[in-house]
Amino acid sequence: MTGTQAKPVGADRDGAAPGAGRRPRPRPTLPSRRTAIITLAVLTVLVAGGTWAVYGSSWFRATRVTVTGNDVLTPQQIERAAGVPLGGALASVDTGAVRRRLLTALPRIDHVDVERSWPHTVRVKVTERTASAVLKSGDKFTEVDPGGVRFATVDTAPRGVPLVQLTPDQSPSLRHFGTKSLLRAAIAVAADLPESLHGQATAIRVRSYDNITVELSRGRSVMWGSAEQGARKAAVLNALLKVQPHASHYDVSAPSAPAASGS
Repeated sequence: MTGTQAKPVGADRDGAAPGAGRRPRPRPTLPSRRTAIITLAVLTVLVAGGTWAVYGSSWFRATRVTVTGNDVLTPQQIERAAGVPLGGALASVDTGAVRRRLLTALPRIDHVDVERSWPHTVRVKVTERTASAVLKSGDKFTEVDPGGVRFATVDTAPRGVPLVQLTPDQSPSLRHFGTKSLLRAAIAVAADLPESLHGQATAIRVRSYDNITVELSRGRSVMWGSAEQGARKAAVLNALLKVQPHASHYDVSAPSAPAASGS
């Protein structure tokens, strides 16, 4: 029988079966059990050594505390309140606990950052509260920050901080709002005073809710009115001070119709 012979099904052009003459692909070899054991042992030694270096050796001990950002508080006061356990592993110092102790023991601190600085230091950076007003407490003075927080009692009123003076008349305003509300209003006014007057306000006199006067140096005064619209009143007062720098009395109680008088 003549003609072309049929190729086997699946044969290639040369008539060979698929894969004939090809090298089989090498199978991936798994590490031997001995190699795996050695690798595991090395890793265990490294982890154990690192743990000992951090917690057990003298290389990373907490040996000192540094304090920055303080103005009134001394570094010694802050270190005592922080209670950082020195001599132990630096990694074991609970920075959150240190922060909580400082905020509890020293109300003058508004914000504090505590961090580890390798290999031996705990760094404490504080931000102290600043007084926007002071209250007379017997023969002492209580400092109050712009948020109304009473944070310190001192023997002498800080210079340049206005003293709140409550001289309320027996008006419906006093009976309605009460002394505490009037104090809060005075503190709000102190916080809203423009920066140009910082250090020049000597007193904030409160007669009623809508009768608050700011006493300034050189015999000047500002009729503020109520504590409402504080930011707007501060901006208006700033403008008045520039236009009428020699006036002795300013009135921003109605900020849409301010006035200045005297010289």
